[in-house]
Amino acid sequence: MNNFVTRRQALTTGLALGAASCATAPKMTPYVAVGEGAGGIFAHGVASGDPQSDSVVIWTRITPPPNARLAIPLTVVWESAADEGFTDMRGKGEAQTGPSRDWTVKTLLRDLTPGETYYYRFRIGDEYSPVGRTRTLPVGALDRARFAAISCSNYPFGHFNVYDLIARQDGLDAVLHLGDYIYEYGPDGYGGETGARLGREHEPARETVTLDDYRRRHGQYKSDPASQAMHAAHPLIPIWDDHETSNNSWKNGAENHQPETEGEWNARKRAALQAYYEWMPVREPASAPEAFFRSYAYGDLLTLAAIETRLMARARQFEYSDVIPTLETPEDVDRFKNQILWDETRDMLGAAQLDYLDRTMRQSVAAGQPWRLIANQIIMAKVTAPDLTRYVTEEDIVSLEQQWSQARAFVKSSALGLPANLDAWDGYPAARERFYNMIKTAGAEGMIVVTGDTHTWWANDLVARDGAHMGVELGVNSVTSPSPFRPEFLGGKGKQYALLTNRDNKDVRYLSGEHHGFIDLHVERDSARAAFMAVDTIESRNYNAFEKARFDIARTQGGAAFKDSDGLKFKENILFG
Repeated sequence: MNNFVTRRQALTTGLALGAASCATAPKMTPYVAVGEGAGGIFAHGVASGDPQSDSVVIWTRITPPPNARLAIPLTVVWESAADEGFTDMRGKGEAQTGPSRDWTVKTLLRDLTPGETYYYRFRIGDEYSPVGRTRTLPVGALDRARFAAISCSNYPFGHFNVYDLIARQDGLDAVLHLGDYIYEYGPDGYGGETGARLGREHEPARETVTLDDYRRRHGQYKSDPASQAMHAAHPLIPIWDDHETSNNSWKNGAENHQPETEGEWNARKRAALQAYYEWMPVREPASAPEAFFRSYAYGDLLTLAAIETRLMARARQFEYSDVIPTLETPEDVDRFKNQILWDETRDMLGAAQLDYLDRTMRQSVAAGQPWRLIANQIIMAKVTAPDLTRYVTEEDIVSLEQQWSQARAFVKSSALGLPANLDAWDGYPAARERFYNMIKTAGAEGMIVVTGDTHTWWANDLVARDGAHMGVELGVNSVTSPSPFRPEFLGGKGKQYALLTNRDNKDVRYLSGEHHGFIDLHVERDSARAAFMAVDTIESRNYNAFEKARFDIARTQGGAAFKDSDGLKFKENILFG
């Protein structure tokens, strides 16, 4: 890296510049995504998740026969084995289901051996489900762990080729789904036009509001062959974001919920969470259903904490269209940035979750683990919007408003040095500092945060208000949802918008809205490697896979820090440094 080249010098003419490459073209591997899912009575396949060292959840759903209501409850046999051929049987039992839980089956395999691979299946009469593969958490000395991190799987926007690619991987300990596993929109909403063109329209053909709506939507997503393949291949550790309920949800409502026409928010939320727990291979909280936060210890190597930032404690987010009219003077802007945003009552995690995380982090430190991995929904790093007013035309804004009602207010706000995303942790900076202070007090260095939500690749430094380096953040692009930094965004200026955002934010080391994919995260004793694995299309089941970028992370004294990168384009490489 040439130290005399500054981040600002790297983009001296801003949006007028492209992103020339200094790397060779990535090696492409062609695939044809699996085309047929399960059929018959087990038409939604199988899944496993929420592993512990001695247990794991397994799941399936029965497609009920026409006279099923006359024969409830229905008994389903499950079997587990140490081999795919089920010659080395390890367990067998029965579970019951019926219409009260939408014919889903969820049971716990118990008394398992730590760090082992198991196979499982279900049976009714002579009909067997597909075979699933799962894995328990290891205990004791551990040299490495590997995870696939994904987010934002919107069915109408394209084929789940990213799921297909993950299903082909061997050696994964778990798949981390970081939220937006389903989307709530109807055919006239987000993704509807693309879904009609690709023949992937949402079912039911309306926005999900009722329990039946959410059940049918989950059923559609688990009918996808690539989704079934991924679930059958690896255990899932999911967290939810907003679209599992409704867009930009918070504890008392959501941006995409209108009580006048869609009823009480709590009723809709209860319906969404009931369907979620029925259809997902997860353990259900012993307390409130919103309290969906857990932790997983991987031997003496790391603890993974899966957090909840939407429904339990989050204060209502600010909207640009509400904020901008109040910022008439420089004093107004300063008051908003330094007082209103920093209101201590604007919570995110809540006291109960923060206390749980404090205990979890202390246990991790006491166990001598070098790493703490946080599964997180929304961008944690500080990201200020670059001034777009010099680059975006009225035509660009009008076009963008058709997709995003906040577009005009956002462009105007970008000249004021405000956060780029008020729905992220930047909209709750006091809550973020409480989280950072907990990490400091617990001595929980070596923090890697993996984040979804934005449909964008990120490599960020995490820095507290006092300048303390807290760790690193890896943001994953989506399974299908489009990025606000994709090249065609902002009238074709999306790639340059990404470069400007990177340039103007020292904590942002890398940013790209190109190509959907997953993060292949390898963690070892003294280092970690994050490979950003991408697919070249989601509009066809014929796709190429490639490594888009790679980042090496060192476990240094004082925490986790980026050490090196590979695969970056010329300006991206300068900005990373």
